[in-house]
Amino acid sequence: MPSELFSSLPLRSDLLANLESLAFHEMTPVQARSLPLILSRRDVIAQAKTGSGKTAAFGLGLLQQLEVKRFRVQALVLCPTRELADQVAAELRRLARGIHNIKILTLCGGMPMGPQIASLEHGAHIIVGTPGRIEDHLKKERLLLDDLNTLVLDEADRMLQMGFQDSVDAIVAQTPQQRQTLLFSATYPEEIKSIATRVLRDPEHIVVEGDHDQASIQQFFYQVGPDMADRIKAVRLLLMKYTPESAMLFCTTKMDTQSLSDELNRYGFSALALHGDLEQRDRNQTMVRFANRSVSILVATDVAARGLDISDLNAVINVQLAHDPEVHVHRVGRTGRAGSQGFAFTLYSEREKHKLQNLAEYLGQSCEPRTLPSENVLNKPVYRPPMNTLQIDGGRKQKVRPGDILGALTGMQGIEANQVGKIQISETSAYVAVTEAATRKALEKLSSGKLKGRSFRVRKLR
Repeated sequence: MPSELFSSLPLRSDLLANLESLAFHEMTPVQARSLPLILSRRDVIAQAKTGSGKTAAFGLGLLQQLEVKRFRVQALVLCPTRELADQVAAELRRLARGIHNIKILTLCGGMPMGPQIASLEHGAHIIVGTPGRIEDHLKKERLLLDDLNTLVLDEADRMLQMGFQDSVDAIVAQTPQQRQTLLFSATYPEEIKSIATRVLRDPEHIVVEGDHDQASIQQFFYQVGPDMADRIKAVRLLLMKYTPESAMLFCTTKMDTQSLSDELNRYGFSALALHGDLEQRDRNQTMVRFANRSVSILVATDVAARGLDISDLNAVINVQLAHDPEVHVHRVGRTGRAGSQGFAFTLYSEREKHKLQNLAEYLGQSCEPRTLPSENVLNKPVYRPPMNTLQIDGGRKQKVRPGDILGALTGMQGIEANQVGKIQISETSAYVAVTEAATRKALEKLSSGKLKGRSFRVRKLR
């Protein structure tokens, strides 16, 4: 059985010191199983759910091999969505804090090409991106992978489901044959077996459960009427009964997703929709606000939610049954992580009883219907999120760092540090969560003060 302590690994001293400062002591199962193999430069296939700690597993492996003085692209991480790519890049930067002069570049579709071209001209050590945009840069020879030593396919099953097979093959064709390839996937369908055979050399295949199990998730099933109005009322009853600070609701169509979000806001809830019709800017801000706890409810389609790594989710509501039992498991698996208790509520109509029976057989458990909460819960005031999100029109390009924002907020006659939540920095913007009570003062401090000796426009996201 491999040791579960990071200190037992043959990692660089700067990586170990940074892990200690991050209070990363014990490895998760996927890290304990895969990291010794990755550090020995083996090709690895790892089946692991989102939230299992896989980013640190491959991240520490590629950082260990990195030669900072050799300013060439040495590692490429392919992700199915821009959100996941941003999360992976942020985690890599956090793991690499002890390594000086390292450059990690994100290249994703839906973003302007100009700034990416300019960044590529200045070079990078690690590229994180989506297959379509990486392929575009390779075709135009703006990106060269001649010095690549590590290729990571993250959430490979999602990438293939989203139609990226040809792009992945085209990218792999432009990488050196002598490289390490790491493939992470929640499932292992035939398509993944096929690509693994073509792309990996004598891989070690490990299967790891996520860092939560079904015992940490309470599942409840409710039969409702045939109309969307019946489902909306059921959702309101469940939200008011359990008041989850962070809940994700799933619908099967973009129209129902937007309609439910609009209705919940009409009743006073704090909800945002996530679906394919959103502009990239709106999608980004939606995810920032939800992660910051300044929005309580995210209503999403399965396609839009692919690749999202959302932690600390209190509840999932399946407003409409998933078409596939495996999708249902993936939905509800987003709650109840890291030892916390999660709730999963599933609504179904009389016509969907056969789907529920199929789901029960797949889960190997009974899906007996429960009684919805009493309508008396609707007499209470609707609960609101604990935080607000402030956007600052300055980001990494302007050298803005989280410490600068925290210092500006908590400096002389500022707000308390415990009134500040998550701080996220993007290329040209920064977002900070502050408590409702501290919002007005935080706005004044940031608007009247300076970051990096400059004044930036600040506003509250609504």
